[in-house]
Amino acid sequence: MDNIVKARPGLTKITPYVTGESTIKGLKSVVKLSSNESPFGPGPAAALALDGAMSKIGSYPSSDHYELRRAIQESHGFDAKRIICGAGSDEILGLIAQAFTGPGTEVIHTKHGFLMYPIFARSAGAEPVVADEPERTMNVDAILDKCNQRTRLVFIANPSNPTGKLLDKHDIYRLADSLPSDVILVLDGAYAEFVEMDDFNAKLAHERENVMITRTFSKIHGLAALRVGYGYGPQKVIDILNSIRGPFNVNAPAQVAAAAAIKDRDHIQRCQKHNVKWRTWLRNRLINSGIEVDESHCNFVLARFVDSSAAHRCDNWLREAGIIVRRMDNYQLSHCLRITIGSETACRMVADSITGFMQQQQ
Repeated sequence: MDNIVKARPGLTKITPYVTGESTIKGLKSVVKLSSNESPFGPGPAAALALDGAMSKIGSYPSSDHYELRRAIQESHGFDAKRIICGAGSDEILGLIAQAFTGPGTEVIHTKHGFLMYPIFARSAGAEPVVADEPERTMNVDAILDKCNQRTRLVFIANPSNPTGKLLDKHDIYRLADSLPSDVILVLDGAYAEFVEMDDFNAKLAHERENVMITRTFSKIHGLAALRVGYGYGPQKVIDILNSIRGPFNVNAPAQVAAAAAIKDRDHIQRCQKHNVKWRTWLRNRLINSGIEVDESHCNFVLARFVDSSAAHRCDNWLREAGIIVRRMDNYQLSHCLRITIGSETACRMVADSITGFMQQQQ
């Protein structure tokens, strides 16, 4: 029995990631507000590009992602040589952990951070280390207190999922300035396009030799099913990541659609304006109904109930109305529900339903 196949130590500690639900048993149609998807889907430019790309799926895609990297450069001013594309930004995060950590090293993430961070760490043989988030807020001192000689990576989602909060420029620069030069600071920007201020995360990646940012086309660009994202950072880091990624890791339709999407400013601005309007509206409606909601910089809000029992009862109430939101038990926020900013109709439906639930509790 000693010769049975065994996984590497640490992998058995991984709890698989659970995605947002899409269906409710017994219902043919639901309002899905559990995965932070765009209510508009892809814009017309991306949809047209995708249609054209389908005639070429018999050929392998570009391995160097040249056209997509050039489109990202033109749209954001990033140096195309310092861009790496992946099957969603998740792949880039995993490659960073694979390349720069291993047994005997540590990866820091925050208490309520993206659940894939500890999975990536353990997959590479490293140990995930949790920094506290007082009042659901990422704290620079808490992160720095966890740093030691074994630290190799710090994963930060900015703005953060699922809290929606944002570390400001002062805090991000203080964190970068305080980390040892051999520790990579990874700023996960899956929701960066929803932030209404200058992109200081990207500026930091321009300037520093140990800062990486990642972005996705799954959120504001509406290309979640295609699985495409990218990372931007120091040339030496990008070169290492390119040496270990798969040669055809981003499929051709995804590359073509993403290149068109990032240049479609009209669609991006439409999504941004809708999100600001209905995020503010939904937050105010929830607060008026007696629920606490922090300010969000993403395309969702985090509703806080008096306890986990109330949150679970509200979730069940919503499901009976055909509305799916996201429970936060796995994020150590069991008293919360995360609600995606959907269409106007969806926002009104979920607000009315939660208001009805709160009135029923009185």
